Amino acid sequence: MDDRQLIEALIKKTLLSDELGQKLLLESKQTNRPVEDILYIRRLAEEVSVAQVKSEILGIPYKKINPDDIKPEVIKFIPEETAQNYGFVPLSADKKILVAGMLHPSDVRAQEALRFIAKENKLSLGVYIITPSDFELVLRKFSPYRSEVDEAVRSLNIKPGSGLTPSQRSVSVEEKGDASEQAPIIKIVASTLKLAVEEGASDIHIEPQRTRVRIRFRIDGELQEVNSLPLELNQPIISRVKILSSLKIDETRVPQDGRFRTVIFGRDIDFRVSTFPTPVGEKVAIRVLDPTVGLKGVNNLGLIGHSAELVAEAVKKPFGMILVSGPTGSGKTTTLYALLQELNKVETNVLSLEDPVEYFVEGLNQSQVRPEIGYDFASGLRQIVRQDPDVIMVGEIRDTETAKLAVHASLTGQVVLSTLHTNNAISVVIRLIDMGVEPFLLPSSLNLMLSQRLVRRLCDNCKKPGSVSPEIITIVKDELAKLSPEARNGLKYKEPYGFYHAPGCKVCKGKGATGRIALFEVLSMSREIENIISSGPTEGKLYDEARRQGMLTLRQDGILKALEGVVSIEEVLRETASS
Repeated sequence: MDDRQLIEALIKKTLLSDELGQKLLLESKQTNRPVEDILYIRRLAEEVSVAQVKSEILGIPYKKINPDDIKPEVIKFIPEETAQNYGFVPLSADKKILVAGMLHPSDVRAQEALRFIAKENKLSLGVYIITPSDFELVLRKFSPYRSEVDEAVRSLNIKPGSGLTPSQRSVSVEEKGDASEQAPIIKIVASTLKLAVEEGASDIHIEPQRTRVRIRFRIDGELQEVNSLPLELNQPIISRVKILSSLKIDETRVPQDGRFRTVIFGRDIDFRVSTFPTPVGEKVAIRVLDPTVGLKGVNNLGLIGHSAELVAEAVKKPFGMILVSGPTGSGKTTTLYALLQELNKVETNVLSLEDPVEYFVEGLNQSQVRPEIGYDFASGLRQIVRQDPDVIMVGEIRDTETAKLAVHASLTGQVVLSTLHTNNAISVVIRLIDMGVEPFLLPSSLNLMLSQRLVRRLCDNCKKPGSVSPEIITIVKDELAKLSPEARNGLKYKEPYGFYHAPGCKVCKGKGATGRIALFEVLSMSREIENIISSGPTEGKLYDEARRQGMLTLRQDGILKALEGVVSIEEVLRETASS
């Protein structure tokens, strides 16, 4: 298949105009670049559409790839360098056939190389056409530092299979220390950390399995496997991480916590480390604390319209509580840091109690609580009020004592920021009362209640308008009809509603998303809420008042962001199913 055949087929499918097709052929000839590359660079055609057209021309089926379905032993059939040079990757293999995905099935050199690999393994061959984005995703399953892995196994002089269980091999404290200092191990750990920062991962998981060590990154809220190592390297790698974190390398029976800082890509990155014993060895979870990702300004959180106005007003008040609620992993800490940075001024004394301190911010007086020695949020709050504070941040209100102390601190003239575990903003009042706070204190102490969830932000490079099911349209209409009159009058979206989808591209590495954004609902204290509290608060009464205030629910906020093309409507509805 040559470039002209591809262009003619795309024109026939009305994916390109005849005039544009001729221009592309001329540009390809002048630049000596394949037409297909130009199509993707200039975003003139979708990868899937081009792959389907190529499939019709060549008579080779197109296949959408899920990298998680490709087993580690299958990847070994094709060397990484060969895969990159010829543009093909292994997809599956059994005793009879090797199935590969090819970018350019008509490439004679690639055909010959693939046939040679199949013949060497005494297998027949099956081929699918795949897209460049899927090709890149599969390439990530190859070890990014295979040479270091092989060198580490040789230098440690470990027999294959010797690391299947801890009881099969006794390693002394000194040997573990020596092993962890081997140059290949240092390189593996350093490369893993660098790759995590480069990929924008929030967490690194190093997990011993029965026959291997699995390394996974959490990217945009989802775990993805990025590497698989021999099991015998688990303990040396864990020991290296422990040394960096100043943990006890000879203690493998109980969990340990630590942290370290290093410079990657010219910026200081903090890593928070937690070990966890398992039957096949220690597991490590490493939180990647990149200030360029985790520290955001209030304007970059995703607050819109009336919600943004309420937050801006609350931050300006000289005292009172601002409470952020939501489940674990919903971005509450990011919001607190954004509010702290807004309040962090030369004339303001800002103190925080955190568990643990995630980001070190210039100008803030940050303290990490240590419950094991009696220094918890409650005892810390008692001491912090003696430090002449203007702003106090408490990582989380977990118990009655902390809740009461936070309320009294806000009543004595401090701004208090904290988090609470509730499903929505209106439940904050009820939760505080359940924790033992006197109801009559809340109207004077509580300024703002904020709840949030995180959803993936659509890739700006590949998102495009798309259709949704009638059921979704019905849900959207119902939610928009519930908006306050003020919000509904200012609504610029009219039927038929348009939504966006992102199929994936090279920029987002086939994910269709780049980062995450928060959905918010924000409720401020009012005289009406004070009356509700005094007469006995219920979620129904509070919801009616919230609607009167014009509060956007999490789902409504998400729908407005979906109409803007910022997020996927399907993900919004999934993440706000109970709101």
